[in-house]
Amino acid sequence: IVADDASADDSVGFLQKAYPGVQVVVSDSNGGFAKNVNRGISRAKMDLVLILNSDVKLREGYFEPQLRYFQKQDTFGVMGGIYDADGKLIDSAKYPAWKGPRLRSTVNFTLEDAPADTWCTTLFLSGANALVDRKKLIALGGFDEIYSPFYMEDVDLSVRAWRKGWACYYEPQARCMHVLSSTISALGRDHVKRIAKRNKHIFHYLHLSGFRRFLWKTQQTGGLLLRWLALDAAYYRSYMDYRKAVRNRKPLKERLSLAEVTARVLEPVKAYGKRLF
Repeated sequence: IVADDASADDSVGFLQKAYPGVQVVVSDSNGGFAKNVNRGISRAKMDLVLILNSDVKLREGYFEPQLRYFQKQDTFGVMGGIYDADGKLIDSAKYPAWKGPRLRSTVNFTLEDAPADTWCTTLFLSGANALVDRKKLIALGGFDEIYSPFYMEDVDLSVRAWRKGWACYYEPQARCMHVLSSTISALGRDHVKRIAKRNKHIFHYLHLSGFRRFLWKTQQTGGLLLRWLALDAAYYRSYMDYRKAVRNRKPLKERLSLAEVTARVLEPVKAYGKRLF
């Protein structure tokens, strides 16, 4: 299944002619990552769904080491290691690091001295190569389109799975190569930063609770004042975008809090050495 997000070239025509057995989901307008992938997910029928970017190349034997994870009933999904064209690891398991009341989601880690059969948990599965349980994915409603056009939707999806009591894993023996997106970089740095900041606000609004939520809102208010005094119009615009986006949304209430999720991610791997990058 290929979900085409209103591509400007002849991708759709080429696929339909060269690969008639491939289902091509066509869109008349560009809806962004979450909306486009959700269209593809709606066509899937198998037990497992691989969410794969078009610029990702899987290495031979990619699936074999991942299938064992789905023998556990609580597995939501698993991702393999993502490498660049030079063979450098650029995306692996995600380490949940708190910075005050805010959660950092971009810290990668690998286990250095763990037994070969250790199951490595991860805060989230990359939207570039996530192999997931279709029924659980449907139960979550797919990707939340509030994050459109891009950024944080894969973090949010995995965290919602964790909060349901399901688990996400990283399998280092499954490897793929990813050329970083030229679509996003073509939009301009300031525009991308505005969306990224907006979506980080949205994520914390939806998932924080209790005292951490109180601290986050306090910090947010103080930060907004300082940015206003510093005439940081870009930050203010991203904040207003966030407020508009969540106007009709309430914080999510699930079985586990975000703090409990981070503890669950770290518990299975805390006994082993970790390399952060």
